[in-house]
Amino acid sequence: MNDQPRRRPAKPHRRPKKDPVRFLAFEALRTVDERDAYANLVLPPLLKKARAKGDFDGRDAALATELVYGTLRRQGTYDAIVAACIDRPLREVDPPVLDVLNMGVHQLLGTRIPTHAAVSASVELARVVLGEGRAKFVNAVLRKVTAHDLDGWVEKVAPPYDEDAEDHLAVVHSHPRWIVSALWDALGGGRAGIEDLLEADNERPEVTLVARPGRSTTEELVKALGEDNSLPGRWSPYAVRMAEGGEPGALEAVRESRAGVQDEGSQLVAAALAAVPVDGRDSRWLDGCAGPGGKAALLAALAAERGATLLAAEKQPHRARLVERALAGNPGPYQVITADGTRPPWLPGTFDRILMDVPCSGLGALRRRPESRWRRRAEDLEAFAPLQRGLLREALKAVRVGGVVGYATCSPHLAETRVVVEDVLKGRGGEPVEAEWIDARPLLPGVPALGEGPDVQLWPHLHGTDAMYLALLRRTG
Repeated sequence: MNDQPRRRPAKPHRRPKKDPVRFLAFEALRTVDERDAYANLVLPPLLKKARAKGDFDGRDAALATELVYGTLRRQGTYDAIVAACIDRPLREVDPPVLDVLNMGVHQLLGTRIPTHAAVSASVELARVVLGEGRAKFVNAVLRKVTAHDLDGWVEKVAPPYDEDAEDHLAVVHSHPRWIVSALWDALGGGRAGIEDLLEADNERPEVTLVARPGRSTTEELVKALGEDNSLPGRWSPYAVRMAEGGEPGALEAVRESRAGVQDEGSQLVAAALAAVPVDGRDSRWLDGCAGPGGKAALLAALAAERGATLLAAEKQPHRARLVERALAGNPGPYQVITADGTRPPWLPGTFDRILMDVPCSGLGALRRRPESRWRRRAEDLEAFAPLQRGLLREALKAVRVGGVVGYATCSPHLAETRVVVEDVLKGRGGEPVEAEWIDARPLLPGVPALGEGPDVQLWPHLHGTDAMYLALLRRTG
C-alpha cells in the first residue's frame, strides 16, 4: 500500500479574458503617457475603431471614457493612496502597472462599480497586459484599497489643512502643489473659493457648441440636438450646451463648419473684441495666433456681418490647416496664412482689431485636459514669458491708432495675464507702447463676478467656462 499523500491535480491553465472596455482605457492611458498625447485626441479614434469592430455600444464607450478621464483627473489622489498600500517608493512602480492600479482605484473609490467586480476586472486586465506575477501584485494592492472609502483614504494620506494648506488641497483635489499655489494667488480669497475652483477642475465639462453668425443659428442646433439634449448658453448668445453629451460631429452644421465645438469662455473673448467701439475705419481684423481656428471662425463670421476682412495667422503649418478647415465656407472675405506674430509680415498700423490669444500653460483648461496638470512645471512659464510679451508688443504696433487689441490666454496665472500686459505697457523688456486699458466688463453683458476690471478673468466654478483671461487695449499713439 502506498502511504504517500496523493497530489492534487494541477489547475488547468486559464488564458486571461480580455475585457475590451478596460483594455481600451488602458491603451489610451499608455498612449497619453508614452507619447505626451492628450486624452481628448487619443480616445475618440480608439472608440470609433471599437464601434466599427462591433465591440462597443454607447454604455461601453461611456465607461471607457469615465475610466480614462477619471483616472487622469484623480491621479494625484490615487498615487497617494497606492503609495500608502505598497512597501516601496511609488517611483519604483512601472508606469503600466501604476496605470492599471490607478484605474482600479478609480473603479473602487470613484464609481459605483461593485467592489468585487472592480478588483476582479482590474486583476484580469493585469493578467492580459502585465502578466501573472504583476497581476498578483495588483490584486494585493487593490484589496488593501478596499479597506476604506475615498473620504477615509483622503483623511489618512492628506496632511491636515491647518499644518500645510497647499499640500492638503493638492492631495484632496488632485492638483500639483505649485498649481494650487498659483491658482490661489490668482483667485485670492480664502479656502472656500480655491476648493470650489479645484473641485470644478475635476468635473466633466459640458460640450458647448457655437452657432457662427450668418452661417448657423442656435435654433438650428437646438432642433438638430432635440430639446432633451440641448440647453441655452449661460452667457454667449451663440452658445448651445449639449445636456446629455453625444457626438457633435454628427450634426450637419458642425460637419459643414457652420457651427463648432467651443467653450463659452472662448466665445466671449471673440465677441467682446468685436463689440468694442472704434472710431473711423473698421474693415481689417487680425487673429494673430489663430490655431486651431475656433475663435478665428467666430471672428470671421462677425467680421463678415460688417463687411470687414479677417486675416488669420498661425505659426505652425499643421495648425494653419486646421484654421482653414474651420473657416471654410465663411461668407465674408478672409485669408489664412502661416506667419510668426513676433516677426510679422504685415506693416505697422495695418489693422483695426486684433486678437492675440497667446500660447500659454493651459492652466485654465484643466477640466478638458486633466493630464496637462501632471506635465506642466512652474519653470515652463519662464519659456512662455518672452513669447507672450513679444506677441502683445507686435500686436500693439500692428493696430492703427484708435484700434483695439485683445490679449487673451487660457490661463489664470498672474505671470501670464495681467503681469504680461503691465510689462508691455510700461516698456519692460522693450520699448513702451502708447495704449490704454479698456474696461472689458461691460462687453460681457450679463456675466457676473468679473472683478474690479478693467481686465476680465473667467473661472470654471463661477462661470462654468474655461479660465479665460482677456485684456482689451486701445492704441493711443
